[in-house]
Amino acid sequence: MRIDIVSVLPELMESPLQHSIMKRAREKGLLEVCLHDLRAYGLGKHRQVDDYQYGGGAGMVMMAEPLASCIDDLQKQRPYDEVIYMTPDGQRLEQPLANRLSLKENLLILCGHYKGIDERIRQHYVTLEVSIGDFVLSGGELPAVVLVDAIGRLLPGVLNDETSALFDSFQDNLLAPPVYTRPEDFRGWKVPEVLLSGNFKKIEQWRYEQAVRRTKERRPGLLEEE
Repeated sequence: MRIDIVSVLPELMESPLQHSIMKRAREKGLLEVCLHDLRAYGLGKHRQVDDYQYGGGAGMVMMAEPLASCIDDLQKQRPYDEVIYMTPDGQRLEQPLANRLSLKENLLILCGHYKGIDERIRQHYVTLEVSIGDFVLSGGELPAVVLVDAIGRLLPGVLNDETSALFDSFQDNLLAPPVYTRPEDFRGWKVPEVLLSGNFKKIEQWRYEQAVRRTKERRPGLLEEE
């Protein structure tokens, strides 16, 4: 999979993508992430990418021309399955969406900044708008990294245990059950006996029951979505 990300501050995303699971995915050649500085397409000697909004009001808006030029150049090189704009008013990023996007081949992500991007780019280029929650950040860079991480870890071969992602929270609309590791007894707090039994049928049943109980307590709305 290849993911291209367009931003006015691409350096904000460099470190998170160079460590842990994302680093492993890139080193294995399973995920290619390319960052593009929108200012390379800026106007004039100052590489302008933003301007005042029509109709007045506080805050600058990312201009249509630099964005269109950048997207046009990238689309000449390869077709994109989705052109994604990270925005607070987009579709909420949830596990089914990450699952679906992980099956794509090429994705292009646009990071908003300031008061957002010119609406004409949203109307004529963007095919999917994604939000990581009902709050506002300074730009779309951190949400873009969240999206890439959510997608990248699902790619076959990225995780050491191929089945690990199947048991994450939100798969099958359930939160993940409690997990334990050594020591068996820590300060008198003991690991549930069923996990030490070696009876994998009972263990899986216990985990399912714990997942349902935790979901009912913490996120009951997930069960209603089934």
